Amino acid sequence: MTVVTAPEKTPTTPEAPRGARRTVPSLVFNLIALVLGVTIWALTAAAGLADIPGPLSVSSRARELLADGTLTQDALASLQRVLLGFALGTLVAVPVGFLMGWYPVARGLLEPYVQFFRTIPPLALIPLVIVLMGIGETPKIFVIFLAAFMSCVVAAFQGVTGVDRTLIDAARVLGASDRTVFLKVVIPASTPFILVGMRIGLGAAWATVVAAEMIGAQKGLGFEMVHAQTYYDVPTIFVGLISIGVIGLVMDRLLLVAERRLTAWQERR
Repeated sequence: MTVVTAPEKTPTTPEAPRGARRTVPSLVFNLIALVLGVTIWALTAAAGLADIPGPLSVSSRARELLADGTLTQDALASLQRVLLGFALGTLVAVPVGFLMGWYPVARGLLEPYVQFFRTIPPLALIPLVIVLMGIGETPKIFVIFLAAFMSCVVAAFQGVTGVDRTLIDAARVLGASDRTVFLKVVIPASTPFILVGMRIGLGAAWATVVAAEMIGAQKGLGFEMVHAQTYYDVPTIFVGLISIGVIGLVMDRLLLVAERRLTAWQERR
């Protein structure tokens, strides 16, 4: 009788799981996008398709402004205004958002005003702000404060109202008081919403600073851009735009790092 044996299996290299496959770092794509953007900008300026200065002209003007200290002073002035207005807006918005989300009475009293003023652009209030507060630093910071506040208060409110009710009920079943539920459940669960609102508020603050610095300012990136507009100094305007974009991007990345650290428990894609 012939015995048939099964063919021997040749050892094969186990296939790596999908999650373990090496991926290209996002920084590489960022650098590629930057190179492509500068290249398109240079080609557009060289071909005369738009009446804009090229990268070399703008970088030369930036070196001049850095050499005489103008760009540094303007950037620090704008940064100080944005940081102060943004910080005040966030510090006020988070408690107000929590009150609106946690207490129905506070929600009924405050939400109509928040929703009403949220539809009014902060820039539209500049004439009124000038009449009431003059042309010093206070009106500039106040307009930036409004821009940051309106973005953050809605995010904080949505964060509290969006907390899973099951988590709150489970904590109360285990004997947790309202204070414990708020500190241990509501605040951690709403933190991602608050941080996203802060990032949106930061963008709104930088978007507002240019118009805010038109209120009798003597220095600042927005002031320098408006001043350059008078003399059709387009390279200086580009320097101001790029400076605002770079500083705003760095601040946004710092907020993103803080978001990842504070919400490390959250599942990510």
